Amino acid sequence: MATESESGQVESFGQVSRTVGTVFRYLLMAATMFGIVTLGVLLVYVANDAIQPLTADPGWYLVFFATLVLPATVVGGYLASRRLSAFKLGAMVVGMLVVTLMFSGGVAIIFVDIIPPLVGFSFAVALFLPAVLVVALTSQDRHVSFTSRLVLTAALFYLSLFGLPGPVGSALGVPSLLPSVAELVQSAPFVPLGWVMVALVLGSVLAVVVGRYVAGIRDARTGALAGIAALAATAAGGAVGPLVGVDPISTVIVAGVALVPTATYAGGAALTRDEDRLGLLFAAVVVVGTLAGAAAVNALGFAGPQSWVDWQFLTSSHSGNAENAGLYPAIGGSILLMCTVAALSFPLGVGAAVYLEEYAPNNAFTRFIDVNISNLAGVPSVVYGLLGLGVFVTYFNRPTGTVLIGGATLALLILPIVIISSREAIRSVPSDMRQASYGMGATRWQTVKNVVLPEAFPGILTGTILALGRAIGETAPLIMIGAPNVLFNLPTDLTSKVSAMPLQVYAWSSLFASEDFYTKAVPAGVVVLLAVLLAMNSVAIVLRNKYESET
Repeated sequence: MATESESGQVESFGQVSRTVGTVFRYLLMAATMFGIVTLGVLLVYVANDAIQPLTADPGWYLVFFATLVLPATVVGGYLASRRLSAFKLGAMVVGMLVVTLMFSGGVAIIFVDIIPPLVGFSFAVALFLPAVLVVALTSQDRHVSFTSRLVLTAALFYLSLFGLPGPVGSALGVPSLLPSVAELVQSAPFVPLGWVMVALVLGSVLAVVVGRYVAGIRDARTGALAGIAALAATAAGGAVGPLVGVDPISTVIVAGVALVPTATYAGGAALTRDEDRLGLLFAAVVVVGTLAGAAAVNALGFAGPQSWVDWQFLTSSHSGNAENAGLYPAIGGSILLMCTVAALSFPLGVGAAVYLEEYAPNNAFTRFIDVNISNLAGVPSVVYGLLGLGVFVTYFNRPTGTVLIGGATLALLILPIVIISSREAIRSVPSDMRQASYGMGATRWQTVKNVVLPEAFPGILTGTILALGRAIGETAPLIMIGAPNVLFNLPTDLTSKVSAMPLQVYAWSSLFASEDFYTKAVPAGVVVLLAVLLAMNSVAIVLRNKYESET
């Protein structure tokens, strides 16, 4: 404990000086501001080349100033001065709408061009039927042992997805005896329209989520009605699409991923946050002002910025001409890579974290593992590329540059980060909660499943999303495993060749280096990549803030 001596000094701390502390604080502030300003200047420079805001007509700026900027500034300033939490609610709704619209574009790429609607629908049915059977059987007999439930669940899902004998029998040369549910659905003589199948799959999941959310606010009956309304609203997108000249599958996805969830959150906030519901006025002003401004400039004929980040850039493949070059195959490749990375790294990372924190003994071996996990988190990404090349390509003799090999290599890259962040989240769960669970007679597994993981899940999810944000921007591992720099078509399965957004930008700046690519395609690709990263990180930030507010 520090004590003050006769010489006016504090033992164990030295002489106390407010001047030194003040100087130190301002030096830290200056260093932080220097980094932020430098990064901001760089981003503004790149965004200016990509968006070219000064090429718009003056009338275009005037219209959007009158319909969007001025009303949003007035309403936002009033809310911020009267009640800051109300303004934050409105800004949250606007941000949620923007981010979910971006995510809906990624989902549309998957269900429109990568996975046919019938294939996705068949596998959704093949997953739904055994899930219902398992829930029904276990609810009828609660005395079934855990091992029996595990074996039954695995058998039902295996038969439903793969049939009998499935991949195991095929590897042994055994002929197929029983087709899978997915195969039966795909071979049915009559199937619904594509957008109907997408609406049923997406709308059913959304109905469950919305129903549970509303039931937590009101009651079970209201939640059931809200779930039905969410399913109907998602399906209505398919009917609206042809009326506005848009593919019905795309409108179903936009409705189910962006519009319905945002409207549900806004409605729930209006019901539960009486003092902050006025903040929804800010969100309404922004949305209405944006739509009104777009309609006005279209009617008046004012040209907007001649941005290189346009619909043609987002939906076209590579071209030798920078003005016609697009990022579409690279965007689809990045989406498939991230799905593969998440599927491989999340269960392995969380499982390792649970074992190390809850089950592993404190001995020399586990301490050795701890040190190596921390060291692996700092290994350069090119080393993981060499590891993927040596293990997956050379040792297992797999083809280079595929979705599966790229996803597995990037999963190895972020696996230490997922383990460390998951361990920190599990460690943050108070030990009193564990002791209370043990005191009520729960086993260690029941405590982990019902107490530790639910409490730690927001932190685990936040760390995983941030790790995925790192993986989506990596180039060196993909180069090392032989991923092509340029692709003209989307990958369709896990064995297809794959490219990614950072790899495509790298190719434009090196293999196709020219003044046009430097000033047009490269800045546009960087802006799109940064937008995706910011969208992913925003989800992590929201989850972290929600978790901190609850605790």
